[in-house]
Amino acid sequence: MLAMNGGMYHEDLSPVGLLVEDGSEKSRLNLADGEGNFFLKPNGVFLVGNDGKAAVMESNAYAVTKRDVAFATQSGPMLVIDGKIHPRFEPNGTSRYIRNGVGVRDENTVLQVISRSEVSFGSFARLFRDALQCRNALFLDGAVSALSDGKRMIVGGKYPAGPIISVSAKPITSVSAKQPQKQ
Repeated sequence: MLAMNGGMYHEDLSPVGLLVEDGSEKSRLNLADGEGNFFLKPNGVFLVGNDGKAAVMESNAYAVTKRDVAFATQSGPMLVIDGKIHPRFEPNGTSRYIRNGVGVRDENTVLQVISRSEVSFGSFARLFRDALQCRNALFLDGAVSALSDGKRMIVGGKYPAGPIISVSAKPITSVSAKQPQKQ
């Protein structure tokens, strides 16, 4: 099992933007303007459809899509947008934190990443675009970023977290010659 914080949240730990769990919308899409990383436009949505296909897309694009969504979380800013680094990022800016994010290489390959040391938005975005080959990636959180393997905190864990993304192995219900699906 793997678990990491999955987006921005308010003091009461409720999500700032969209949160869909098991196909049920728990918090609505937030297209408002404001201060802070969440509102550094474009921001975006990470989602997994009921068909098991994953995507990261800009929030405005999500607003007009009619996808059948099983899970979604909204955060911001987008790190990589259609293969381009967010236009407001400096290559090696002075804002440096442990950061976590999610990128989608293709509809079947999701990469969850957390830095082990403080990094700039620019270097974090380049990691997704250049090293991990993600055409779209989303920043999830900064100074409070945490990663757990289900038994211990691997990174962070000093602060409470709001939305959490967890990944666990699918139980095997039958044996088949087919390759298991990636989650």
